[in-house]
Parts: sequence; C-alpha cells; structure tokens
Amino acid sequence: MLTKVNPLENANLLINQLAACMGENQVETAAGPLFVGVDVGTANVVSVVVDALGTPITGEITPARVVREGMVTDYPGAVGIVRRHIQTLTQRLGQELFKGASAIPPGTEGANSKVTRYILEAANLEVARIIDEPTAASLVLGIDEGVVVDVGGGTTGISVLENGRVVYTADEPTGGFHLDLVIAGNYKISTEEAEARKRDPREQAVMFPVVRPVFEKIASIINQHLTGSTPGAIYLVGGTCSYPGLDYVIQQETGCPTFVPQLPYLVTPLGIALSFKE
Repeated sequence: MLTKVNPLENANLLINQLAACMGENQVETAAGPLFVGVDVGTANVVSVVVDALGTPITGEITPARVVREGMVTDYPGAVGIVRRHIQTLTQRLGQELFKGASAIPPGTEGANSKVTRYILEAANLEVARIIDEPTAASLVLGIDEGVVVDVGGGTTGISVLENGRVVYTADEPTGGFHLDLVIAGNYKISTEEAEARKRDPREQAVMFPVVRPVFEKIASIINQHLTGSTPGAIYLVGGTCSYPGLDYVIQQETGCPTFVPQLPYLVTPLGIALSFKE
C-alpha cells in the first residue's frame, strides 16, 4: 500500500458523481445543452452525458470486444452498442442528444480516427472532436504537469503534460488482455474465465505474482518513453489500473510518485465528455 498525499480528491468527487448516476432510470436534466462522450474501448463501450457546466448527468456501460490493441475491429458491433446507448440515454433524459465526442489511443490517428467518427455519426451524433485518450483523462484529473498513463484492455497510452499542454504522446500494445493471456496460460483456463478471475477481488492478491511481469512490462514502456526526463508524478487511468498493486509496481520501477483515481475505467469517457468545455 502506497503512503502519500493523494492530489486527486477533486477528481475522485467528480468520478463518484458520475458513478452514482450511471444507469439511473430517472434523471433530472439541467437547463442548457447536453454533451455525450463515447469511449469505444477494448473491454467496454462507455457513454457519458454532461451538462454545459461539466456536471455528469448520466451514462451507460456495455462490456464489448469491438476493439483490439487500440483499433476498431468490429465496426457493426460498435455501431450497434453506441446506437443503443444513445437511444437509452435519450429516453432517460427526455430530450435528444446531438453533439458527441470520442477518443483514440495516441498514435492511432488517421484511419482509426475516421472509423471512430463514423461510429458516432451512425448513432446520429454530430462529432465535435476526436482526442487522444490520456489527454481526455487529464481533463478529469485536473493536472497541468506530469504523465498520464492510460492502461486499457489492449494498449498503454502515454501523454506528457507541461504547463497544461501535451508535449509528447505514445502508445504501446500492452494492456488488460495481456493479463488475461498470462492468467489463462498459468491456470490452463480460457481467456474469458481469466477475465472473470482478474476482476474478482478475492482472486487478485493470489494472482498478483502471476500478473506482475505484465505490470513490469507496462513500467518498462513508461520508462522507455520518459528517457531523459523525470516527471513530478505519474497518473494511471483505464480499467486495467483497477487491479491492486499496479501503481506500486510502476512507482517502484520508475521511481516516480504514482497515483490512481477511484474507478479509473470511468476517467477517460468522462474526460471525453468534458472536452466540450475546452
């Protein structure tokens, strides 16, 4: 367990505010325009609605396998999920959602950005922007300096922030699915069963020695991209960062103070929605 002052108290309040209204059937909508951020991830598709002040209003999450190593591999499946999300959210809110945004891993611009845009447009959303995932996360974390590391299901994305600006981004194909592969190989089970065991708090401590090499690989990726620089802090987001001990390994291997917000899987989708304020 790491002993340090957590600079993410405000971020945690915002994240928990979102968590409290996810999937709610009754929503008190605020006056003014509403914006939706859609995160098409490797393990989940998450849609988050905020008001003009950036207050979380509601959201939806659906487990999915429509992305692999940061790239959309099941376009029809992704479109179907996002359409259902928008339909559900529209009914819940009692008003139409017109404007949307999304994010992609750093370094996957071009075709992947176009496909992500098409997914939102297929759900009748006007796409305001497509940003990179760690930058979206930084909007929730409220930081101007440091390194945001987004460890998703398929990739590890890195963004270095200086004076509130992103000065460097990178992305490598290592994430939660690689944990599944290691667990499945060690216990001779399917990757689906490995995924379930990975999420079970009763199993996580027992499996920590099994997954630690993957955590060390993530730390080595961070070190590789931070060669010659010493950031003040590293901030971890993405669903894989929910696994206890990942922050400890990264702090140990990088020598940098390392922090994880509560419910890290909600950080990037919330940041996508908040990007409307930028």
